[in-house]
Amino acid sequence: MIDNAGNTIEKNNCLLQALVQLQDHNLALLFANYLATLSIETEVVTQQQNYIIYCDQNHLAQAKAEFEAFIKQPYHSKYQQAAWQHGETVKVSRDDLTLLKAFKENFLAHAGIVTLIVFAFCWLVFIGSLLGWAESLFSTLKFYNHLSIDGFLQEPFRLLGPAFFHFSWLHIVFNTMWWWQLGGSIEKTLGKGTLINLLLITAIVSNLGQFLVSGPNFGGLSGVVYGLVGFVWWVGYLAPERGLTISKPIIGFMLFWLLLGFAELLPVNMANTAHLLGLLSGCIFAVLLVKTAKK
Repeated sequence: MIDNAGNTIEKNNCLLQALVQLQDHNLALLFANYLATLSIETEVVTQQQNYIIYCDQNHLAQAKAEFEAFIKQPYHSKYQQAAWQHGETVKVSRDDLTLLKAFKENFLAHAGIVTLIVFAFCWLVFIGSLLGWAESLFSTLKFYNHLSIDGFLQEPFRLLGPAFFHFSWLHIVFNTMWWWQLGGSIEKTLGKGTLINLLLITAIVSNLGQFLVSGPNFGGLSGVVYGLVGFVWWVGYLAPERGLTISKPIIGFMLFWLLLGFAELLPVNMANTAHLLGLLSGCIFAVLLVKTAKK
């Protein structure tokens, strides 16, 4: 509870001291989550229209230095990634930012133009399929019925097409949100060119592999998403100074999901080959990128 002076509170038997007061709730939460990943106990307290960040008084100097860096670039990918990994649940009150404003400030700020274009295109295709154009859209985007040079020259887009078609709400929400999170971090940190190359490589490799195993009737961005996971995983491992990281629990979850798919223990049909090849191609691309940059 807050003491009489109003500048300290107690949490988990730790005395927290007021660090800074902000008017933007999302910024306060973003920085508090970042401090939490540095093992600094924090708490955000609402006071009228403002939000006070409290932190462990034993780490107050470090927190002040971190805040000075944070306020210059509050939407830097390392803060977004830290908040994602920390995953703290926040109760939204009537005095908090509106959902629309929170969407604009967090969703759009995290993603670059390439991330947003792919995200929007997937959803436009999905909405179109719900409106009755599913058969024609799938026919337009699906992989080649037969591999041939003539087919490639006439319709090269079919190498990528299946990645943008999704079959259910769960399918598209899962894929596009991972694309936004990981793709946005990659684009903000390493640039548009890296994300475009990664999209092309992982989509082509995963689509081609899935076609050779099961034919042309498949779709979804999952192969690319696994490619992003593999890429961020190995860039974070080989070049942590780049600022791209992904937590071990998330890697474990994605690998476990992949194993469940191959074991056929899931209630839906999974493009398992696309997932595996996407993951491997993303890992290999990360290794080549880091090794080339070091040379």
